[in-house]
Amino acid sequence: MNARVGAIAMAVVLVLYLVLVGQRAVQFVLTGEPIAVAIGVALIVLPLVGVWGLAKELQFGVKSGRLATELDDAGEMPDDLPVLPSGRIDRAAADAAFPAYRARAETEPENWRAWFRLGLVYRGAGDSRRARAAVRRAIRLHDAETKRAGR
Repeated sequence: MNARVGAIAMAVVLVLYLVLVGQRAVQFVLTGEPIAVAIGVALIVLPLVGVWGLAKELQFGVKSGRLATELDDAGEMPDDLPVLPSGRIDRAAADAAFPAYRARAETEPENWRAWFRLGLVYRGAGDSRRARAAVRRAIRLHDAETKRAGR
């Protein structure tokens, strides 16, 4: 829930930023001075890159949340990873469980559930780069499975 509130807050701040910067960008472009026009164009393009990045992050969050819910509803979330009082996975347990989860994902390369679980273990072990990569793969596999099933 906190991540959702944070994402919404970031989106609101970004929209406010875009409005304010957009006004300045138009003012720069309207001067007709070459340098000012270039600055105005940059002030338009760079925030659009930010919007694209935020949209991709929100899409990742929504899709990974759906996969987590689907796995949880099916009773298939990893239950061998102890959770700390803070709600985070115990790092030592994640490190110990990692080889088994990695082996399963490698032996079942088309199983989105195995890749999603591996992403959870990576996250618990503190390797967020690999966690995101594993979850992205799980999302792609799930989307492909859903498409094949015609859902």
